[in-house]
Amino acid sequence: MSAPVLYQAQRGRISMAMVGDAMLSRALKPYGEPDYLALANLLGSADVTFANLESTVREPHEGVPNFTQGTPMTTPPALLEDLKWMGIDVVSVANNHTTDYGVPGVLATLDHLKRAGIPASGAGRTLMEARRPTYVDTPAGRVAVVSATSFYRPWNRAADSRADCAGRPGINPLGFSTSHTVDDAALAALRRVSDELGLTQERVRHRSMFYSPSEVPADDPDSVMLLGTRFRRGEHFGTSTRVDVGDAEANLRWIREARKQADWVIFSFHNHDFGEAGRLTAATDVELEEPAAFMTQFARAAIDAGAHAVVGHGPHLTLGAEIYQGCPILYSLGNFIFQNETIDAFPAEAYGRFGLDAAATPSQFLDARTGNDTRGFPASPEFWESCAAVCEFEEGRLSAVRLHPLVLGHGLPRAQRGRPVLARGEAAQRILARIVRLSRQFGTEIAIEGDCGVIRVAP
Repeated sequence: MSAPVLYQAQRGRISMAMVGDAMLSRALKPYGEPDYLALANLLGSADVTFANLESTVREPHEGVPNFTQGTPMTTPPALLEDLKWMGIDVVSVANNHTTDYGVPGVLATLDHLKRAGIPASGAGRTLMEARRPTYVDTPAGRVAVVSATSFYRPWNRAADSRADCAGRPGINPLGFSTSHTVDDAALAALRRVSDELGLTQERVRHRSMFYSPSEVPADDPDSVMLLGTRFRRGEHFGTSTRVDVGDAEANLRWIREARKQADWVIFSFHNHDFGEAGRLTAATDVELEEPAAFMTQFARAAIDAGAHAVVGHGPHLTLGAEIYQGCPILYSLGNFIFQNETIDAFPAEAYGRFGLDAAATPSQFLDARTGNDTRGFPASPEFWESCAAVCEFEEGRLSAVRLHPLVLGHGLPRAQRGRPVLARGEAAQRILARIVRLSRQFGTEIAIEGDCGVIRVAP
């Protein structure tokens, strides 16, 4: 005899809203456009709403900027209340911008989020803390979020402590390796380059020192390691990616743990890499339209381990959606809040990269970096067109995914663009058409219903 329904969570019904990268530098509360308030209402009405907080939350004295060719992203702690007003319940901090201000910035981010009452996963004071889930209690049940990133510098990884050594604060890594397949002639030429430049002998010397076998692997007659990249013998030229086994096993272990400790599990994955399609012809990232192979493989493994949904972000572009084992994989939702052009200050070396002196201002740096908005993010509308996804579950099973297109003000002045508004009409149809097209490679059918895309899943 089945137990009577006592709790709402027993019904197996939940709506999970998910958005992509939130790069927040300005207030969200003052505005009142109907389609803006409708978005806030949409997110606030879901049982749980997730975002990737792609920034360091800090006061000016908390941390100093690391060197980066991107934007050292910083969010004033007071703006976390605006994020909550927007309906965000839980965030991932497993991304490259959480470490923009070093270890002090990571610790500041974690502390400010805790004080604001926003659960976060994906970074921590040790590796175990960075890997473990965060939990959100909702009327529809307890929701766990496990978050990882494949885009980071080696010293940004969190590290566990020992009895005799403290751990290192940082992000939860999901590392991967890239190898290239080349024909016999190319492999011979690469081997000659390695030999003639002394790189082969340099590896011999390294093996006699304190490097581990995994850091300086033995030479292989069917492959060449050159400048940190493996080239393998094959019949055709190609590129492949493979997830780090240790990172994968650790993340899957925590997903399985989350499934035991929560009613619902979300896995968040921050990734900047693409698949092979378009690699030889794409003029910009906008034309790279498939996720990296290791990302697809691990996203499916995460669902096999117990995740109810996988949400991707990082490329700052929308990618396709897949339904795997009855669960959604959203490979990239694109940008949610894109205010990386209105932070107060950039480090001196950022100005120096473009030949600007100490008298230059932030706007002059941004003009130089983007060629007065003719290159980079401002040049392409696709970076300013994204999606909010609402995943609906009934009786413990996915019933539908509703894709709500967003526009972020491409072509407007810096002071205006970057804030999301529900897209309507022609803009909505254009954004949905891209997602529909990129989802076909996964066999996903998306129906267009007005200004919304709908994936229906048969019971």
